[in-house]
Amino acid sequence: MNRPGSSSGGTTSISAVRTAKVPVLVEFYADWCGPCKVVGPMVDELAQELKGKALVIRINVDEDPKLAREHGVRGIPAFIAYKNGKETGREVGGIPKERMRQLLGL
Repeated sequence: MNRPGSSSGGTTSISAVRTAKVPVLVEFYADWCGPCKVVGPMVDELAQELKGKALVIRINVDEDPKLAREHGVRGIPAFIAYKNGKETGREVGGIPKERMRQLLGL
């Protein structure tokens, strides 16, 4: 599911991590995941608030399990932050929006 203000699309959108000129937050989630449903609206809000300052990408682990494995995702929701193509932080579980901002360094 693609939410407003966020990007979804697996391999295509994750490639943006390498070329983005702004910090990137990738959320790995599943539609059946309770904590993912709780943080989903916060992820949407953050994507809107940081438009132009950061990129928020959502990856459904059921639609792209290989990508989740390649990034070492073992639990969801999982948040991985990148800057200049390099991982700068990682958090697993339902985290508050402020922690998402901290992962981005904003």
